[in-house]
Amino acid sequence: MTPEEHRRLGVELYNGTWTLIAREDRTPDEDDEMLHRAHASAYHWLHGPHTAANRARSHWLCSRVHALAGQPEGALHHARRCLDLVEGHSEEMEDFDLAAAHEALARAHAAAGAPEEARRHLELARAETAKIANPKDAQHIEADLDSLTL
Repeated sequence: MTPEEHRRLGVELYNGTWTLIAREDRTPDEDDEMLHRAHASAYHWLHGPHTAANRARSHWLCSRVHALAGQPEGALHHARRCLDLVEGHSEEMEDFDLAAAHEALARAHAAAGAPEEARRHLELARAETAKIANPKDAQHIEADLDSLTL
């Protein structure tokens, strides 16, 4: 496959993952599909033209679906990788990436039954969200933060 084909598939799978995330009554089979789509998207982003920001966002998505599927170990792993990439490549990131990484860690810690760590990362995410220049980007992160159950 060409890098452009990998990128196209990565985007398609990412968007398809969001269709499944949006379903409130997912079946176990749909949870499996959601996880597979997120990981397949990340795989294709790695083999297409990509940046550290694309890799961080892929880990963010994988963390999200693991948390939703009740798999806190996977959620924590991918959230930590997301934060590592965001912090290690800050020059390549958008102003919302750090807030998103902390949101992922808050969600992952909540899924793992660690409310203190979840609250700590929630507060870090809120502080970073306040620094986001684009109001639409900030609203998106705020909605994610408001959806957390701690």
